[in-house]
Amino acid sequence: MTRSRLIIICGLVLALVLGTIVLDNFVPLGVYVPAVALPDLAQNFVTVFLGIFIEAAPFLLMGALASGLIVVFISPEDIARVMPRNRFMATLVGALLGVVFPVCECGVIPVVRRLCQKGLPLSAGIAFLLGAPVLNPIVIASTFAAFGFGPVFWGRIGFTLVIAVVVGLVFSFQPGLARVMRPLSLGPVLGGLPGGPPDDARRGPPASAPAASRLANLQRAVGVAADEFFDVAPYLVAGSLLASALQTFVPQQALLGIGSGMVLSVVALQALAFVLSVCSTVDAFLALNFVNTFTSGSIIAFLVFGPMIDIKSTLMLLGVFKRRVVFYLILLTAAMAFLVGVFVNLNLAW
Repeated sequence: MTRSRLIIICGLVLALVLGTIVLDNFVPLGVYVPAVALPDLAQNFVTVFLGIFIEAAPFLLMGALASGLIVVFISPEDIARVMPRNRFMATLVGALLGVVFPVCECGVIPVVRRLCQKGLPLSAGIAFLLGAPVLNPIVIASTFAAFGFGPVFWGRIGFTLVIAVVVGLVFSFQPGLARVMRPLSLGPVLGGLPGGPPDDARRGPPASAPAASRLANLQRAVGVAADEFFDVAPYLVAGSLLASALQTFVPQQALLGIGSGMVLSVVALQALAFVLSVCSTVDAFLALNFVNTFTSGSIIAFLVFGPMIDIKSTLMLLGVFKRRVVFYLILLTAAMAFLVGVFVNLNLAW
């Protein structure tokens, strides 16, 4: 499916969803029309979709704005200056970049694309992609508010850092961005060439050009952010629709009924995290409801895996990375989060 078709389909579905809300709640108040009562499942679908989309869209917008600022104000030389030469240290720094760029799983994708285009090593970009939704001040504060300075708090931070670094190191053996990112993602900055950006792009915006005022640079950054937002937003809409359908039509009691199993509980909460697509800034409060039902390892797996990979972020990743890359990224992350959850259940009395 081409991007234009995806945009059209998502726009039509969004218009249909909003139209059903108007018909069901507002039109009967002032205009007489035949009763259009939505079935309970349809109302639930609309409510869940809007909840996911409205929760995620502001963070995607913040990520797009950060992406625009990166394009205008950060040069490849700036990236090279702050990144360590050592592969492991560069990946570790990438995993901790969420402290500087506090974005969730929706906003982090456009930021990673721009940082990699600007010269950030791929291993650091992947580590940032997986680590930033948890290793940032906002999510750390929300996790503390829900669980305090306990094992779940430290387990979430520690295991997220480990998984982000390990997966990033795995991807560090890729020879270049052209083998990982889609050509459309490489085009704007790299010109589709594996050799890197042209000389003008390497130099960044002219430092002394009279027309390149601060206001003009900000306007350019906003323009880039708008393009970035509308480039990724259709995948967010599609992912939100899919997550809403799964939440509405798949009985979740089938998952909740196996919360005491040492292994099955981890699988259940990982699947639930993937389906629910809850933003990482609030998922700790949702996980708090599972404390008396599910094992500690499954709760940590939920808090670690959900912010890294869910339905909406998967579709957004497909808009930036090649399909096989997204497949391996999901597989590695899910497998490591599963091992973490089972390890906690079998070896740690949390």
